[in-house]
Amino acid sequence: MAKKKISDVCAWCGREGSVAQGRYLVPSPLDGDLMICTDCAETIHAMMAEQQEQQPKRSASSFARQMTGKVPTPAEIKDFLDGYVIGQDVAKKYLSVAVYNHYKRLLQPETADDVDIEKSNIIIVGPTGTGKTLLARTIARLLEVPFTIVDATVLTQAGYVGEDIESLLTRLLQAADYDVEKAQRGIVFIDEIDKIARKGDNPSITRDVSGEGVQQGLLKLLEGSIVNVPPQGGRKHPEQRMIPVDTKNILFICGGAFEGIEQKIAHRMNQHVVGYNTDNQRIHFDDKHEYLRYVAPQDLRSYGLIPEIIGRLPILVHLDPLDREALLRVLTQPRNAIVRQYQKLFKIDNVELTFAPEVFDFIVDKAIEYKLGARGLRSIVEAIMVDAMYEVPSMNVKKFEVTLDYARQKFEAAHFEAAATEA
Repeated sequence: MAKKKISDVCAWCGREGSVAQGRYLVPSPLDGDLMICTDCAETIHAMMAEQQEQQPKRSASSFARQMTGKVPTPAEIKDFLDGYVIGQDVAKKYLSVAVYNHYKRLLQPETADDVDIEKSNIIIVGPTGTGKTLLARTIARLLEVPFTIVDATVLTQAGYVGEDIESLLTRLLQAADYDVEKAQRGIVFIDEIDKIARKGDNPSITRDVSGEGVQQGLLKLLEGSIVNVPPQGGRKHPEQRMIPVDTKNILFICGGAFEGIEQKIAHRMNQHVVGYNTDNQRIHFDDKHEYLRYVAPQDLRSYGLIPEIIGRLPILVHLDPLDREALLRVLTQPRNAIVRQYQKLFKIDNVELTFAPEVFDFIVDKAIEYKLGARGLRSIVEAIMVDAMYEVPSMNVKKFEVTLDYARQKFEAAHFEAAATEA
């Protein structure tokens, strides 16, 4: 008896094709010798349809089991932020409430009423080095959800040189190890949102593909819609299969310095004063940054954000510039303070690193002098410590103290002042 060939039977059930019974064999596109019958194909289709119907319920219930009892209260969120971010109490309170309400919205049970809680996207306005990115990253660390930081300056409209807007979700998928259900409850921090402001109302022969065009593309992501995301980047791999991602439950936090917005705030606050002896009615501040506490949505519109995107970012938070006392606390107090990081680096080599108290004052004074903010503290400390980090591992010492004379000498030798003056 002749042995049947592989191509004569179904690779799934092992039965032969039968025209009389309406069972046909369909070849595999990868291997023509492998066949599957129409009965098995229908069975597989029914099984997949049943799994897809059960998947949303199973995912929602698993997320509820994961998050029930773990979502901290707004006060607990703020206490956690206090351990990493110095100052900015008003911004911390707004962020804590917004994040808490966002996850309460995800865990709300399905009820018969018609009340649908909308998500609360956030926009943070503040000078550089005041903690915008650090606040978002710290919240994501607390909640243990997928988190990604993207730069709005590289985004362009589809079809132009740059990154597509969908790349925001591509990075979130990568942070979630391509778990779509997990990514759909993550946090996206869009940095430098002020750099995509409208370039002006004057007509131009060129399109604003990196400004207003990007804002128009962000609308569907911020409000909530199903977006087809290329998992590896659309332009590098155009043949890949798209992954549908629902942005309805993704929390978007936007941050930007909005350099010069103080002038628009001052103009708005003083433009309605008319008549004689109006100087007493005007609001005057010694520092231009004090105007930021009065920032309003209309100021963002005057800066160049379109009304549609402002409406999808309902929570507006401002960050205050860091004064001398705040910079001194940033240097020493947080859990990941700069001084503690260098002490840990030396501790790995079994060396105890200490700083004289006046060294901290010297570092903070230089950061204020060059207007570098909190980020400048790390640059100044690095300029002081680079020689010690080079020499100490080769020395047989157990302790190393940084004195004021040593710090001043190394700082001047690093030519930091000349570099800062040129910048």
